[in-house]
Amino acid sequence: SLVWVPFGATIFVLKLLIDLFGNLDTWMSDQLGFTIPGIGILLALLVLLGTGMIAANYFGKRFVDFWESFLERIPLVRNIYSAVKRFVEIILSESTQSFSRVLLIEYPRKGLYSLSFQTSKNLGEIQQKTGDDVVCVFVPTTPNPTSGFLLMFPKEDVIYLDMTFEQASKFIVSAGSTNP
Repeated sequence: SLVWVPFGATIFVLKLLIDLFGNLDTWMSDQLGFTIPGIGILLALLVLLGTGMIAANYFGKRFVDFWESFLERIPLVRNIYSAVKRFVEIILSESTQSFSRVLLIEYPRKGLYSLSFQTSKNLGEIQQKTGDDVVCVFVPTTPNPTSGFLLMFPKEDVIYLDMTFEQASKFIVSAGSTNP
């Protein structure tokens, strides 16, 4: 479930910080002649807590905005960062209907099936010009589901699945090795 994504990311960052501050015991022993057991874990937790508190206030938000604008100026980083950020914002947004349904479509040709996500069903001009009742679908790539293809399929060619978004995402990221 998506609850595990932020939890896993938090554990990853916490482990990274503990590893970073883990040598503090050795440094304290060498420089000061004594150690405080668990000081690395304590400092890692304080850094995480402090970062969250700073990012939640006005100056922290300004710093985050500055950092994001800095990342937007680096050519390769800008593309990756902005794509991942937009993808996560769309998926985690509760106000949108994007990625609301898991679909099975025949793509890239008849007889081959791809998992996809319905991103929209109100396509206005596209539906008027095609004369068909079309559904907008996103076909993610494996193992990086933040990239993929945006396609418009006739509604009668789409198979609606009962699979949840989380199950489909695990299936895609694992390259089909997990059974939804």
